[in-house]
Amino acid sequence: MKSLVIYSLAAALAACGARSASTTDQPTTAMAETPATAAARGTVYDFTVTDINGKPVQLSQYKGKKLLIVNTASECGYTPQYKELEELYKKHSDRVTVLGFPANNFGGQEPGSNEQIAAFCEKNYGVTFPLFGKVSVKGDDTAPLYQFLSDKSKNGYTDEKPTWNFCKYLINEQGQVVGFYPSKVKPMSEELVSAILK
Repeated sequence: MKSLVIYSLAAALAACGARSASTTDQPTTAMAETPATAAARGTVYDFTVTDINGKPVQLSQYKGKKLLIVNTASECGYTPQYKELEELYKKHSDRVTVLGFPANNFGGQEPGSNEQIAAFCEKNYGVTFPLFGKVSVKGDDTAPLYQFLSDKSKNGYTDEKPTWNFCKYLINEQGQVVGFYPSKVKPMSEELVSAILK
């Protein structure tokens, strides 16, 4: 009886091993996500957001260029990055559009109204890149765009959420997330510029 049980177990394990071997013989590329699959999941082009003046903007209007989406704040140690964001936007506007999303999630460092934020950015940093209405980038009231940006099951790339002001998501010409850069990565850093230009 014991030998029959052992024989049965051995046969089952052998069959299981044969099945495992046959599945591992399949090319691993079959499991890789294709651009079509990624696009089917969704892109930033699916979103309509509100600009700093309260007008709706379809992000699909930016098709064909990379996007750098940044959560900004006016009273942060990283606020001087506005200057480099503007420099990046002007210098490489043929390749990338910078999109600024003011947020008050970190240290209450963006307390102003949209009008105050717009005036501050223009007066202090000469900002000409698109700015949008103040949003939440973390927590229960996270804006839909940022829910997408910070959820790999939705964007196919990363679960990284903004940890402070001036975190950056790089979006490719097809509207897919291809990079996340924390606050400390400067807009004109070699790391970020080379990713934009490649």
